[in-house]
Amino acid sequence: MPGGGEYSGIRMLPNHHENHNQHSQLGTPEAGSPPRGLVSIILATYNESENIRDIIDAIFTFLPDPLEIIVVDDNSPDLTWKIAVDLGDPRVKVIRRVKTRGLASAINRGIIESQGDFIGWMDADMCHPPALLPSMLASLKDCDVVIGSRYVKGGKDNRNPSRVVTSRFINRMASLVLGHGILDYDSGFILMHRYVLNSVSLTPSGYGAYFIEFIYACCRKGMKVVEIPYTFTERTKGISKSNTNLIKFGIAGLGYITRIIKTRFTRLD
Repeated sequence: MPGGGEYSGIRMLPNHHENHNQHSQLGTPEAGSPPRGLVSIILATYNESENIRDIIDAIFTFLPDPLEIIVVDDNSPDLTWKIAVDLGDPRVKVIRRVKTRGLASAINRGIIESQGDFIGWMDADMCHPPALLPSMLASLKDCDVVIGSRYVKGGKDNRNPSRVVTSRFINRMASLVLGHGILDYDSGFILMHRYVLNSVSLTPSGYGAYFIEFIYACCRKGMKVVEIPYTFTERTKGISKSNTNLIKFGIAGLGYITRIIKTRFTRLD
């Protein structure tokens, strides 16, 4: 558990065992819709002050209550965490980490703090469209895990061509080496039933390769994983955390390939 060196300092988070009526406090589904469990969406953030309001508002627009959003922020200098706190919405939990860093560990911390029957995460820069969330949630009626996919039929990747080529190569290799028919192994856009985490754990290290390992483990454990298409676009606000230098991006790609091969031969518990 990546709790060491982290400091919430924002709002006391509810104990998982104290409040069994937590879900009712977050509202009820729209009139006429069938009741469902709480949905937890995790946003790992660093310097997303220009996007954090927009992404939170959009998630609330497209997903009805009961819903919680967990913002795990790595002490952003641009005060992303404070903007989220100042929204004053009790459905938004904010965790400010002052020492621990990293995407995968932030998502793992969000999972630990989540209360939902359904858990997912997505980028906070609006590149993953919140409008896809209702379709992802609906798809969970027939599967265990849903991935927003750029490379399944109907999906698109509208980034710089060089980045698209590199990403497609990495995902093609992952598909060939790991199998199971997954086309977007490093999507990072996911929604699942909470029970999945009883069988599969997330490795709290790395930037994108953690997702490849997680999806592969889900498949190996017999989970039904479904991909639904969406169009990935470049961010319009803020600065990307990915490597923008092509050489560094290529080196990072080699790191992915190494981890893919290692994942293929790692024994699962």
